[in-house]
Order: sequence, then structure tokens, then C-alpha cells
Amino acid sequence: MLHVAAALAAGLVFGLGLIVSGMVDPAKVQGFLDLAGAWDPSLALVMGGAIAVALPAFALAQRRERSALGAPMPLPPPGRVDRRLIAGSLLFGIGWGIAGFCPGPAIVALGMLRSEALLFVGAMLAGMAAYELFAPRR
Repeated sequence: MLHVAAALAAGLVFGLGLIVSGMVDPAKVQGFLDLAGAWDPSLALVMGGAIAVALPAFALAQRRERSALGAPMPLPPPGRVDRRLIAGSLLFGIGWGIAGFCPGPAIVALGMLRSEALLFVGAMLAGMAAYELFAPRR
């Protein structure tokens, strides 16, 4: 039960951070990607802050086998960059630029009952289902 409470608390803090930073507003994200127009650098500051917080946490996690609550904490092995990774990254970036959402902020915006988030999350779930149906098994 403590693991569920910790996960819920972490999710609430993450969602609150997305709301406070304005990252649930697609116009904010699209403003960051509009290099030729009215560029908004605030997303870069949010990402920089997230990296500054995450780097020490990941460095600590690499030296541990269990979380602070005692759960196993296996980290994925370093992967290699291949065509599938590059294609997926490009597709993700194009979708992010067009919609102004990536999965985390879209879920938060869905909780805020934003209609564009409902459309995005529906399309995201359909894409995930299509991948499961049609992607070759490894």
C-alpha cells in the first residue's frame, strides 16, 4: 500500500509541476517550437530544471538495487541507436509539434477536462493498440 501511495504522491507532484510550468498548454509547447516566429524559451528552462533534478537521482539509482521503499529497481541496460529508435523519435517529435502535447502533459490536461487532450489521448491509445497488433514480435 505504501508503494501505491508513493506513486500517487509522485504523480501528483509531477502533474502539479506540469500545471505550474504551463506545459499542459499546447500553445506554450508550440511557441517553443516556433523558432521562426515568437519563440518562447520557457520550455527549455523547464526541461533544464528537470534534467538538473533527474541527473543526481539517476546517478544514485545506478548504485542501488532497491528503491527507498524496498522494491526492486532494475534499470534497463543501455540500448543502441537503430533505425527503429530514430523513426520512433521522429514520429514522437512530429506528433508533439503538431499537437503540442506529449503523454504526461496530455494525461494531466485530460484530468483538467480539456477537449483537445481527449482527442490526443484517444489517438495515443489507438497508436499504442496498433503497435501491439501490427509490430513484429522480437
